[in-house]
Amino acid sequence: MTGGPDRPVAVLVGFMGAGKSTVGRILADKLGVDFVDTDAEIVTRTGQSIPEIFTGAGPTRFRQIECDVVTDVLENHRGVVALGGGAVTTEAVRDALDGHRVVHLKIGAEDGFSRVSGSDRPLLAAGDPATRYRELLTERAETYSGVATIEVDAADGDAQDVADVIIAAIARELVPERTT
Repeated sequence: MTGGPDRPVAVLVGFMGAGKSTVGRILADKLGVDFVDTDAEIVTRTGQSIPEIFTGAGPTRFRQIECDVVTDVLENHRGVVALGGGAVTTEAVRDALDGHRVVHLKIGAEDGFSRVSGSDRPLLAAGDPATRYRELLTERAETYSGVATIEVDAADGDAQDVADVIIAAIARELVPERTT
């Protein structure tokens, strides 16, 4: 399965804790393609962790760096791509996703927060982390759905199961059911 001669096979989006990196690696392995996590790519290119960039340069600069990395990866990578949870908040990233197979890994607030609780997520640093998580998830839910061509519940089974659901959805997209 390919995303086309100039497209990734799938671009995974969703809120923090949805499992984009984990599912993305499994999906890429099952499809026999490469995997790129744009957050990891940002760290590689800048030599700084995401929290360090947020603290040192600020969230606006981080989003600019993220946008540059995401658009570069979307133009040059043909496998599976996982975007950072906030990437779709940038209009230029949403525009760059147009025409791509975008898979939204949906996650509920309780399931998602349990996966990221205790981590060093910069956006959860202020106030009550569980409340902040819920607020941000609610704010972004429509945006994720708006860019998605496929939506999958990331809490249905383990990461292997979620990858299998994505493969089945891509297969249905590539070979539509016949009507008689």
